[in-house]
Amino acid sequence: MGELRARFWELPLAELDRAEWEALCDGCGRCCLHKLEDEDTGEIAHTNVACKLLDTETARCMDYRHRKAFVPDCLRLTLKLVSEVSWLPETCAYRRRAEDKPLPEWHPLLAGGREAMVRAGRCVAGKVVSECEAGPLEHHIVDWGDEDLGHDWDSDGEDRA
Repeated sequence: MGELRARFWELPLAELDRAEWEALCDGCGRCCLHKLEDEDTGEIAHTNVACKLLDTETARCMDYRHRKAFVPDCLRLTLKLVSEVSWLPETCAYRRRAEDKPLPEWHPLLAGGREAMVRAGRCVAGKVVSECEAGPLEHHIVDWGDEDLGHDWDSDGEDRA
């Protein structure tokens, strides 16, 4: 990977190079969780069931570089998908930048590491179960607490409600 530009996260997403795009991810792990979609309404139900490659204690992919070989339907988030995928959390750096919003103060690029994100409760580490152990997804539906319309997110991605 090349050298990252200073404060690259403030640039429009379309101007990021691949290394910057990858570095923008906060590593919360939410993209790696299974979701259920209601066939009639299109409503998304979130689960606490992780992809088999997600380390459930660290929320990191155990083989990120080769993940598509093991999980063919693994979603590679692109500029186009950011605007199309409705289930990205309000705090997702890609979603926030696509909406021209700043990163939350706990984001690893601003806080200097993942610890602030974990303390803020924004990481799935230790809160999920592997799909290899979970059983039926319907038994694992969760509310991560940030999908309700009643939430009023401030510029730091914190809930003001």
